[in-house]
Amino acid sequence: MPQYSLHINGKLRSVIAEPDTPLLWVLRDELNLTGTKYGCGVGVCGACTVHENSAAVRSCQIAISAAASKNYTTIEGLSSAGNHPCQQAWIEEDVAQCGFCQPGMIMEAAALLRQHESPSETEINQVMAQHVCRCGTYQRIRQAIHHAAGLSADKAAE
Repeated sequence: MPQYSLHINGKLRSVIAEPDTPLLWVLRDELNLTGTKYGCGVGVCGACTVHENSAAVRSCQIAISAAASKNYTTIEGLSSAGNHPCQQAWIEEDVAQCGFCQPGMIMEAAALLRQHESPSETEINQVMAQHVCRCGTYQRIRQAIHHAAGLSADKAAE
């Protein structure tokens, strides 16, 4: 099997895997980064969302051979202290019920806020419509994104 190198959460990591192995399985099984979840396996639910060079992508749809030499951030790497504005807002707005889909949603929200400091309801709905929450916490998710935008603005003003 070939060896691949990629940057995960700011660290260069090497793995040995079949070329078509999804990045999701490398993250979870080889690197023990289990915050990224397996949901549907076809890129529809969003549970496996990570950042590739700051853009939200579905790790179940990226073969390790295509991921090699790229930069990825998982939920574990979003903030070393767990205090990214999205993470804070998710807690303060009590978003999660079961919590399974939340890491992917937080990663998507963080990418959205990187593009739009204060996203509109339409922008939030367009991006988050690509995620499935079986508990139906969509209203709290929208509230948390607006809350995180305020936290980000406060942090930038400091």
